[in-house]
Amino acid sequence: QVQLVESGGGLVQPGGSLRLSCAASGSIVSINTMGWHRQAPGKERELVAFITSGGSPNYGNSVKGRFTISRDNAKNTVYLQMNSLKPDDTAVYYCYHQNWGQAYADWGQGTQVTVSS
Repeated sequence: QVQLVESGGGLVQPGGSLRLSCAASGSIVSINTMGWHRQAPGKERELVAFITSGGSPNYGNSVKGRFTISRDNAKNTVYLQMNSLKPDDTAVYYCYHQNWGQAYADWGQGTQVTVSS
């Protein structure tokens, strides 16, 4: 099993920026995917972005051009740089990790991001 610790959430004004971090530890294999989903009140959880251990990023349509995902494989850490934040970005952001060949993902506890003036 993999343990995930997220940090970096908080309150920011519209148009502002935040950077989320998620550090993984435990039973990690070299080939894996890490990423972020989010869930706003009353809405379904949606993909934000994910990145493979090879460095290939993918983004949900609602964040393309504003968010950037990156990772440091040596630290087993994934980052989400969020720019031009909108009130619609308000949600709990969940980090996940999935080892290659594993049918399930491990999830973090979530970090709140609130975009409000």
